[in-house]
Amino acid sequence: MLEAGARAPEFVLNDQDGHETSLSDLLQSGPLILYFYPADFTPGCTKEACSIRDIHTDIQSVGLRVAGVSPQDEDSHRRFRDEHELPFVLLSDPEKVAINMYDVDGPFGVGVRRATFLISQDRTIKDAMLADVRIGRHQEFIEKAVILRETAGLKSD
Repeated sequence: MLEAGARAPEFVLNDQDGHETSLSDLLQSGPLILYFYPADFTPGCTKEACSIRDIHTDIQSVGLRVAGVSPQDEDSHRRFRDEHELPFVLLSDPEKVAINMYDVDGPFGVGVRRATFLISQDRTIKDAMLADVRIGRHQEFIEKAVILRETAGLKSD
């Protein structure tokens, strides 16, 4: 897994609507929380996505954006996003291009590790965490990023 201080690799993936989306596109309006997850509609991934949804207003209030990445196709992402009213972009990576760039492929190429990155606009990874089973740690990680930006006076108007 890429560590804090590393340069976030550029990628281009399709979003849930089939639109090509690059890391640079996602960073245009501010820093990004980029999270990788194994699969749409699984209990753990649904819990994680919904926990991010539930704090999304706080995330946006400090100028952060969110994007999720997993190997499912655009149709699966669109259904997952619609069913759970997710207000953020889901990117499809069936060839595991970004998954491999960020070194979060599962053991022996099976599955995807559950990882979350905080990436600044200059593509520096400011913080990163890996927690495959302890899903709540990802929400704690994001909440910490929100609090640090809020404390630094980086609230968005």
